[in-house]
Amino acid sequence: MGHALVSQPHNWRVRYATRVWVTDLALLVAVVFGTQILWLGLEPADVATRESNFVSPFSYWAFSIGLVSLWMLALALVDSRSDRVMGTGSAEYVRIIRSSLNLFGMIAIVAFLVRIDVARGYLLISLPLGIVLLLTGRRAWRGWLVAQRRAGNYSARVLLVGSVASVTQLAHEFGRAPSAGYTVVGACLAGGPRAGALGEDCDIPVVGDLDAIKASLSATGADTVAVTSTGDLTPQQLKQLSWDLEPGKQHLVLAPTLIDIAGPRIHTRPVAGLPLIHVETPRFTRGQRFLKRSFDVVGSAVLLLIASPVLIALAIAVKVSSTGPAFYVQSRIGQHGKPFGMIKFRSMRVGADAELAALLAAQGTSETPLFKVKDDPRITPIGKFIRKYSLDELPQLLNVLGGSMSLVGPRPQIAAEVALYTDAARRRLLTRPGITGLWQVSGRSALDWDDAVRLDLYYVENWSLAGDLTILAKTFNAVVSPGETAH
Repeated sequence: MGHALVSQPHNWRVRYATRVWVTDLALLVAVVFGTQILWLGLEPADVATRESNFVSPFSYWAFSIGLVSLWMLALALVDSRSDRVMGTGSAEYVRIIRSSLNLFGMIAIVAFLVRIDVARGYLLISLPLGIVLLLTGRRAWRGWLVAQRRAGNYSARVLLVGSVASVTQLAHEFGRAPSAGYTVVGACLAGGPRAGALGEDCDIPVVGDLDAIKASLSATGADTVAVTSTGDLTPQQLKQLSWDLEPGKQHLVLAPTLIDIAGPRIHTRPVAGLPLIHVETPRFTRGQRFLKRSFDVVGSAVLLLIASPVLIALAIAVKVSSTGPAFYVQSRIGQHGKPFGMIKFRSMRVGADAELAALLAAQGTSETPLFKVKDDPRITPIGKFIRKYSLDELPQLLNVLGGSMSLVGPRPQIAAEVALYTDAARRRLLTRPGITGLWQVSGRSALDWDDAVRLDLYYVENWSLAGDLTILAKTFNAVVSPGETAH
């Protein structure tokens, strides 16, 4: 795992935030003034008042200028352009939606109190269209930023501090997620080697010990210190380190030895000066179960209605292209280990199941609980097409509507695969299996079993509706542009 020491100015955060700010402003000007012209025309028009003593009639042009200004201020007040939220995760998008809804709610309250009548159509179009365009603009910038980060640019240059084991673990996690924007440039270790690389499989340079952190920052050009095992530093040393960093240009990150834990389960609570981190036990509340099931029922019903012409056309195509039925029902293991019949369009020749054991043995993967056959000879010509674009999965919307599956969740596996599960992997069965899941949108067939389990467990233990919506959006992108990892 190598990390190029890319030289770059420390003000990349300001440059990127400025570009996003300009884009936000351009989009809001286009939305607000475009909606005004569409709804009210180019003729001068005033916002109506109801004999109020507080406000005199004023131009919609002035109102639009004020709306754009307040919208930009609302986005700034929630730090939606902070480098801590841009580039990865859903916090950036959540802040945009929440601040926009709060702004329009405040406008409605103020308009009611001072008795002014703003054209409802003007507001009802501006709000959703503005949110959609803001999210689209941020999504485009995020794609650009991720590409830059994979090339080693626009990332925090991180100096890791801690024990050999904890530093190596964190370096591995950062290396696995370059889009998060952390490029490791060196390490200061508590004990262990004082020079050379961190390890045989990790070529990060060791630049000093815990007494050389400040000097190592200058030597490596790092702008972020990530302390991975705070027990190696006394509270006074850690506090002194935070004082030594240059405000606004150098940053301190404390990385606890917890992995695969998401925000909804993490709560900070300061007690007597100690920033305690509370980690909730992973569980589905009644409200979460109701919300997820309601989303599944409504979503699957709507998708079935929309996709019905495609379902009929695919059923006919599968039926006439090869001998056998259009649909294929296979026994899979669902929630809590209960078997169910999963419905798919048939993409293989009849009798394909009987050939699986021999094909797996031939490629040496019969002991791995992810039964995938490379260049599978059992797939029909039409099956290859519908698998590439995941069209064979569409009938599973009936499973979702019936309650045996969910729109999003770990993919269900056959009993022979489940029999090979470790105790950790069995936690995949705590929730309903899904048509799509986190590992499907993170690499599809290219991921190995260990990575697939890690991603599925992350989903099971950190579920949120926003996460489901994000996975569904990524699934749509993967279906439209499946790439080389789709089989």
